[in-house]
Formats: sequence, C-alpha cells, structure tokens
Amino acid sequence: MTQARTKNGLRLLWHATILCGTIFGIWSTAALLSGLAQANWQFSEFLRQYLIAIGVMREFHTFVDFYTHIKGVEYIICLLFLGIFPAFYTLVNNAKQHVEAAS
Repeated sequence: MTQARTKNGLRLLWHATILCGTIFGIWSTAALLSGLAQANWQFSEFLRQYLIAIGVMREFHTFVDFYTHIKGVEYIICLLFLGIFPAFYTLVNNAKQHVEAAS
C-alpha cells in the first residue's frame, strides 16, 4: 500500500516537473521572440539592449569614466586569479602515490 502510494507520488511529481518545464520553455521562447521582434529581428541589437538593461554595458561620456570602469574590471579579474590559482597549483602539482602490484 505504501509502496504504491510512493510510486503514485513520484509519478505526480514527475508530471508536475514536466508541466512546469514546458510552461517555462514556452514562456522563455515567447519572451525571446518578442524581444527579437522589437529589435527588428537583429540578434546583436537585442543582445545590446539586454546588456544595457541589466547594467553590464553603458555609455561613457569621458575617458576617465571609461578608464575607471576598465580598472575595476581588471581588479576583479586579478582577485579571481589570486583566488583560483592556489587551488589550480595544488591540483597540478599533486604528489603521485606509488602502488606496488600484488605478486
């Protein structure tokens, strides 16, 4: 009785997951096509408008604004490198263990 109930619950969960995935897929496809239609079916213009909307890309009015932005990005890249490099170094220079074959 309990096993049949669990099986029916898993089947219901599976169908609900498929339904939610289908609804999300239809919604995202409609949003993409709507955005492309507003951008006159130019993907690069659509991407540019998206990047401006989320704040990744912006217009700089002076050279100092542009240089300050580039310097900030450079600092972020340096911090990522300094954080990831020690882990990469230990992974690459991992001491090999020698295992003797059984005779």
